[in-house]
Parts: sequence; structure tokens; C-alpha cells
Amino acid sequence: MNKLLMHPAAKPVVFALCLLPFAWLFYAAATDGLGANPAEHLIRSTGDWTLRFICIVLAVTPLRVTTKTNALARFRRMLGLFAYFYVVVHLLSYSWFDMGFELQDIAKDIAKRPFILVGFSGFLLLTPLAATSFNRAIKALGAKRWQALHRLVYLIAGLGLLHFFWMRAGKNNFSEVFVYAAIIGVLLAWRVWNFASKKKQQPARPIGVRPQPTE
Repeated sequence: MNKLLMHPAAKPVVFALCLLPFAWLFYAAATDGLGANPAEHLIRSTGDWTLRFICIVLAVTPLRVTTKTNALARFRRMLGLFAYFYVVVHLLSYSWFDMGFELQDIAKDIAKRPFILVGFSGFLLLTPLAATSFNRAIKALGAKRWQALHRLVYLIAGLGLLHFFWMRAGKNNFSEVFVYAAIIGVLLAWRVWNFASKKKQQPARPIGVRPQPTE
């Protein structure tokens, strides 16, 4: 599997697969295939795909570690950028179809409706992650600060889930919410368990002994 994922064609194939939902939505919109309320369908579909890609990004490390498929790491940046791409399309769809790009009305709507405020907050937090997903940004920030910044993805996942929950609360339909909550809960639980396991494996340092500087 590692050899297959390291093939030069692997990234273009993954890129094309990630773009398929957008291509289908674009085609459906062009052919009047989005149902009776195309604007609502487009807004909700792009929101769903944002949450799905966030789940996929969170799943990369657990899958890489448990299956020993280290080559999966090379796709994490692309998957994260696609999560941002779909949330941008989601926000643009809402701003265009629901609000007609009226900035004052958009600002009032965000402040008035908590579920939109939560979703917009997730978008704002995801923006610096997308902006620092490049090698130059990693070098500029330093590995530790870059890793600390990108841990915001856990908070973003929680905000996305809360946004989805409040949106579905109006129709009292929580079946999909529970599915996403279970997936995100399992992935975060694995990370906590993995972190605790690594801590236990570290040899205890004798009291009063300071670590020696490395060359």
C-alpha cells in the first residue's frame, strides 16, 4: 500500500476524487438537478462535504499509525485544503443565494443566529490553518508553533459539529449528527489514547538529574 500511495499518479488521483463532489454539484446546478430548492441543497451539500473532509483529515494519522501506512501523510495537506475549499464554497453559497452578497445583512444574520455564528467562527479558525499549510509557513513559524496552531482542527471539528447540530435541531433530525459525532469522538479518543501511550513509554528521569544537551 505504501508503494502504491507513493506512485507519482497517486496525488492527481486523490485530487480528482476530492473534486468530484464539487463537479457533481456544479453539473447538477447547471442541469437543474438540485431539486425544488437548489440554493438550500447547494448550501447544505457543501457544508456536509466540509464536515466530511474534516473527519477525513482527522482520520489520516490514526490510519497511518494503525496500518503502518506512512505514505498517507503526504495527502493530509491536500485533504485539509479541500476542507477549506468546501467551507469557502459553503460560505459563498450562503452569502450569494441567501443574502445576495449584502454585507450588512450577512453581518446581522451572523450576530443574530447562533448556529451561523458558530459555523462562521469555524471558518475563521480554519483560515490560518489553510494559509500556513505550505513549507515556507512551517519554516517561518517553526515546527512547534506550527503544530500548536494546527491543533485548532480539533476545535474546528467541534464547532462544525455544533453548527450541524443546531441546523438540524429545527427539523428535529439528528441521525446524521450522531454519525459525525461518533466518528469525531472515536478519532479524538484515539489521539488521547495514543498520546497517553507515548507518555507511558517514555523512560522516567531520575529526580534531580537534568537532561544533557545534545550535540
